[in-house]
Amino acid sequence: MAILTISREFGSGGREIGLMVAKSLNYEYVNKERLLADIHATGKEWEEYGKHLDEHCPTIWEKYDWSFRGFTALLQSLILNYALNDKVVIMGRGGNFLLKDIPYALRVRVTGPIEQRVERIIKRESFDRNMAHWLIEKTDKERACFIHLIYGKHWDSPEEYDMVLDGGSKTLDELTAIVKKALLEKDRFKTEDAKNKLMLRSLAAKIKAELLTDPSFFIPTLDVIYDGKEILLRGVIHTPKEHKRIEEKAKELAGDVPIKCELHYRG
Repeated sequence: MAILTISREFGSGGREIGLMVAKSLNYEYVNKERLLADIHATGKEWEEYGKHLDEHCPTIWEKYDWSFRGFTALLQSLILNYALNDKVVIMGRGGNFLLKDIPYALRVRVTGPIEQRVERIIKRESFDRNMAHWLIEKTDKERACFIHLIYGKHWDSPEEYDMVLDGGSKTLDELTAIVKKALLEKDRFKTEDAKNKLMLRSLAAKIKAELLTDPSFFIPTLDVIYDGKEILLRGVIHTPKEHKRIEEKAKELAGDVPIKCELHYRG
């Protein structure tokens, strides 16, 4: 089955649509809490960075901090690993950017009129109107900042999505039906080539996460991508000895998939 990612303005109804689709189609529902539980289960210590993911915009210092880079790499690897299972609703966290060009992934953005969103938050959280307004503005700002810092993209750019829905234009049931119909249509694009492309993208993310969360490595700059032919490691390291260890670890994780290292030494 096709994969669904949902990016949403706070209070727009995107969360409810995601839950309704998951329940109706027996899809797995993957949100922030699910991902943080997975990170906790690894025994690694980066979950603290995610506890306030929607309420905190990482600083430029955090972006280049070893622990934060490890956390984001692990988060992206987990999202792509869930995507491999198909039949999954991925809520936020830049899933639409990670699954770009995967033809059987439906990337949906849900927006909504501010007053309707305020009313939904008042009802859902029992806040007063001023508090609801403040929370919506703050949450949207921090989510947008996180996405831009990690992916270098604007989360509200329509071109980053297959579909942009106005949560105020129809009922949640009607919007859910629209998403389900589009999702079922996407399923025909789930070819062996498309599945293989996602598998290799997921493998590249796994290698990056393993390298960046291994305390025995200290890699100032690293990116790991699948370029259509092989998994490519690009980055800055310190010594030839490090180069050898990193390359050996990457090849071990990649198995039969070819690895190419373009690692440079910092002078």
